[in-house]
Amino acid sequence: MSRVLRSMPRGSLLMLVLFISVLLSAIAVAYSAHWNRQLLNELYGELSVRDKAQAEWGRLILEQSTWTAHSRIETLAAEQLRMHIPAAADVRLVKP
Repeated sequence: MSRVLRSMPRGSLLMLVLFISVLLSAIAVAYSAHWNRQLLNELYGELSVRDKAQAEWGRLILEQSTWTAHSRIETLAAEQLRMHIPAAADVRLVKP
């Protein structure tokens, strides 16, 4: 092996090491760019899921406010449960 290294022209070992280093660096850059694109696509997918969840949350809040509106509760109490607001004469205060 040492005879092979001695028979090589001066600096060719350095050039070989530099060539391999540049080649590995180029492969690492390509892999890094590919990985970055994959992560970016995954991020956009997760942001889309988040936006859909926020829209659904907004719809559910609106639906809840509709179902719990005071006028709707009062109408249901009067129609289905036959409840009514008592007259002032019918109200009695009890001391504790």
